[in-house]
Amino acid sequence: MRQLLPLCISLFFLISCNVKKQNETAELKEPPVSTQSGRELAATHCSRCHAFIPPALLGKSNWKKVLPDMHERMGPILAKADWQKIEQYFLTNAPDSIAPPIRTSKIRMGLKHFKYRETSFSHRPAMTSMVKILPDNRGIVYSDAKGKSNVLTFLKPDLSENYSMRLESTPIDFFEKGEALYLTMIGNGIFPTDARDGALQRLVKNGSEKGFKSGNIAISNLQRPVSMAYGDLNKDGFEDVVACEFGNETGQLAWFENNGRGGYDKRILREKPGAITAIIKDANKDGLMDIYVLMAQADEGIFLYMNQGAGKFEEKRLLSFMPLNGSQHMELADFNKDGFDDIVYVCGDNADKTPILKNYHGIYIFLNDGKSGFKQSYFYQMNGAYKAMVRDYDLDGDPDIAAISFFPDYARYPEESFIYLKNKGSLKFEDYSFPESPKGRWIVMDAGDMDADGDADLVLGSFVHFLPLGDKTGLGKKWVLEGPSVIVLENTIR
Repeated sequence: MRQLLPLCISLFFLISCNVKKQNETAELKEPPVSTQSGRELAATHCSRCHAFIPPALLGKSNWKKVLPDMHERMGPILAKADWQKIEQYFLTNAPDSIAPPIRTSKIRMGLKHFKYRETSFSHRPAMTSMVKILPDNRGIVYSDAKGKSNVLTFLKPDLSENYSMRLESTPIDFFEKGEALYLTMIGNGIFPTDARDGALQRLVKNGSEKGFKSGNIAISNLQRPVSMAYGDLNKDGFEDVVACEFGNETGQLAWFENNGRGGYDKRILREKPGAITAIIKDANKDGLMDIYVLMAQADEGIFLYMNQGAGKFEEKRLLSFMPLNGSQHMELADFNKDGFDDIVYVCGDNADKTPILKNYHGIYIFLNDGKSGFKQSYFYQMNGAYKAMVRDYDLDGDPDIAAISFFPDYARYPEESFIYLKNKGSLKFEDYSFPESPKGRWIVMDAGDMDADGDADLVLGSFVHFLPLGDKTGLGKKWVLEGPSVIVLENTIR
């Protein structure tokens, strides 16, 4: 499963520059004062690390929290007077506050061809870090992140517990191929860290009807990996692995060449933190598998690594995003049926120093011009959007979108925690939710044919460690006491 736990929930403002800090004890000579204005200085220096953020996107109180962190991360590259000009520029041009987005139309309630099903077995409070539909009517597997007592649970098709097994690390990604099962282990805890205690672990059958036991470690010393992609990148007949080592202040994107003897050789693609989604696909139809990657830390954007053969890749930036976007997920799908993959981009991580509702959080579609050029052609505003999965859910020949939010507007629009966008053609969609959508705080999701009837079902996983800031709805208490770990939206179109 290439889904990640978008627990790239960073408690730090995601505009880090990764500039190495100077030795604080060393005597540094202050740079000369520039003749540039505050605006010019901001455009020059802030854009070195990430897309420029206009002052109007945050209120004055937000900037007062953000600017000191920016100054610290920038390092001693500015005269004090120049930094004061930058501060003054942002605070003078920022509004007093930012009004929350107002929906122009009401979300339609009721999913015509989905049936809500709740499991009879849950961990409480739910801290679901991964969920995966097992095909061929074999049920669901999900993980619960409880520190050093992580639990991997297999559910039967009737959603009762089949069996559970304890793991030493937190699994957030699940991949199954034939008899082989692989878990991406984020490490000891899901929260931001630069520790290299993540791994790709094999599971092996334990000889009984009930399941698996931990096998050997396929890849070790990973730096907070959040997602994996699998494919043959060098045409040697062996399946290689692309690892999104998100990290925190440091991290990297790498591919691991399968040596055919059960081991892997590491090849670094990008030595920066924030890789969050990777997709292996032949972008230019030359017979070689390329790699699409969403970077979600500091310099946020989507990159394409073009396979040059012989294990070499050329990086091409496709799209750039502001760090305030809180990039979370991407998928590929052909929306205009021109034979080229378009990009669905999801942004909405809001666990930073600016946890205000943002009108640019949501679901974007960027159409492909056939030359790997992408233009925004659709946007659906969705507070705190975390993941979107594109499938033809109603089997009408057009791709629809199912999406979850971890930071919706619970006070006014709690139903936006799940949105189903029905494709009406020509990039027009109707939005729907379901009455039980606020029963959990959805952070992970998977789509697949759970009951082997030919249509795509959905499973959502809840994570309630983070309760909504200033929650007055009472939802947080309900999640802790009675919220489900996972729920199923069974597709009934067949």
